[in-house]
Amino acid sequence: MFNDIGPLELVTIVVIAVLVFGPDKLPKMIQDVARTIRKIREFSESAKQDIRNELGPEFKDFEFEDLNPKTFIRKQLENDDLGLKEIRNGFDLKKEMAEVTDAVHSRESESSTSSPASSGPTGGTVDMTKKPTSTDPDERPPFDADAT
Repeated sequence: MFNDIGPLELVTIVVIAVLVFGPDKLPKMIQDVARTIRKIREFSESAKQDIRNELGPEFKDFEFEDLNPKTFIRKQLENDDLGLKEIRNGFDLKKEMAEVTDAVHSRESESSTSSPASSGPTGGTVDMTKKPTSTDPDERPPFDADAT
């Protein structure tokens, strides 16, 4: 319950409790807190037992800890009926990203070194690989969603 409280924090809590409640009232306060925690646990366990009884025998393996999403996923991945471990082991993200990066860099280097271009009348370069545009007035220009 208090797994993340260190010894220094525990000493600090005790000192503050002694200062607030006083040394004569502190034992009674500790007993009251312990009794309250015990009653809460008993109430919780009885509620869990009632729910298990109401669910019936088909849910006899039901655990309330399985309702935590992390626990549920961990438990389902341990079963591995779908072969997820094979898929996960067969997929290397670094390798895939390296292949994509190499493909992109090779396309960039090919387009920059081997694109046929000729000098236009204004002195600039004209890409001859582009398809000429239609002069039909009824034809709509291509739509570029990224440009808008």
